[in-house]
Amino acid sequence: MQKELRQHFNDNFSQEKYAAYLQEIENLHPGTLEFRIAETPIFIPKDFTQKMLDACEDIVDVLVQPGFKALTEKAIPIDAIEGGEKDHPEFIVFDFGICENSTGALEPQLIEMQGFPTLFAFQAFHTAISKLYAEVPNTYDAYLNGYTETTYLQLLQEIIVSDCNRENVILLEIYPEHQKTRIDFYCTEDLLGIKTVCLTKLIGEGNQLFYEADGKKIPVKKIYNRLIFDDLHQQNFTDKIIDITRPWDVEWIPHPNWFYRISKYTLPLIDNPYVPPTFYLKDLEETPADLENYVLKPLFSFAGMGVLIDVTKEDIIKITDPENWILQRKVKYADVIETPDQPAKAEIRLFYFWKKEWARPIAVHNLARLSKGKMIGTRYNKDKNWVGGTVAFFER
Repeated sequence: MQKELRQHFNDNFSQEKYAAYLQEIENLHPGTLEFRIAETPIFIPKDFTQKMLDACEDIVDVLVQPGFKALTEKAIPIDAIEGGEKDHPEFIVFDFGICENSTGALEPQLIEMQGFPTLFAFQAFHTAISKLYAEVPNTYDAYLNGYTETTYLQLLQEIIVSDCNRENVILLEIYPEHQKTRIDFYCTEDLLGIKTVCLTKLIGEGNQLFYEADGKKIPVKKIYNRLIFDDLHQQNFTDKIIDITRPWDVEWIPHPNWFYRISKYTLPLIDNPYVPPTFYLKDLEETPADLENYVLKPLFSFAGMGVLIDVTKEDIIKITDPENWILQRKVKYADVIETPDQPAKAEIRLFYFWKKEWARPIAVHNLARLSKGKMIGTRYNKDKNWVGGTVAFFER
């Protein structure tokens, strides 16, 4: 997006440099990097960054209003976690596409948001490696609101661990060793000194949770939750697992209910020029005549699963559970990142952290993704180059 930096990077790119860059990332935890790392970071001008941040502030205004929980109560499944929900989530992420408007100008458009963590630890390492690899000038930074790598990691530690004994804090996933994002789990262990524990390994006694380490049974006081319960419900387990939905005496970070509350479910509540008009399918009185300009999305899914891009009236008629779907105005991703063959599209995920004593969350960091397919995501970018996970560096 910044022509001089893009030109400088592209002119100085080589496969040898990229291979060395990948090897450095792979060396963080050999054999655990299972998603593609893009050849280039993204360079974002000030005005574009400010538009994203302003849109996020409008969204946060909705999240902090007194009636927000009442507005999103129907988002919570019947078989959700009992008890322990706090007034707000500790983490929120906002995904913005770099899009073209009707005049051809570039603007951010919100694609999705989640009251759920992402690759917070890995991205600290990834950013440091990328900054050296791409020779990013000091006038650009991946961190926001004055945060640095040091203060960002300190904040992450304060939110997840705080004054708790580290052995009593766990990162929870299901079969973490098989997850494509597992490199982040191990980076989290490195940075925070906590254990990654599989749901199948949790032990329940009374209202207490435990895990075993070195032959000892360790009490669990805090759960840094990386388990997507929507996905969990669709799996068949050969291992016995405890009923995690019971009101266990643990602190959830964040509580799983926020995965549902701050999600696609929230999009129809937002009014901002950088948030595409979105409607609950159940409330749609009349099907838009220009359906080709809309996308149909299931409310509770992830990684683009179930999304219908080319929507027809027949598709809508077939929906038997309209309460679980939204219709969203399409956005036009811009072919904005120049690459050796065809330009790539880009999406930026802003990290917002929310300490207990803060009235509002704060933007602190990011990750980005490049795509040459119909959508952002691995399944749409097979056998393509200059696509995958990366970092956005913002003009200061």
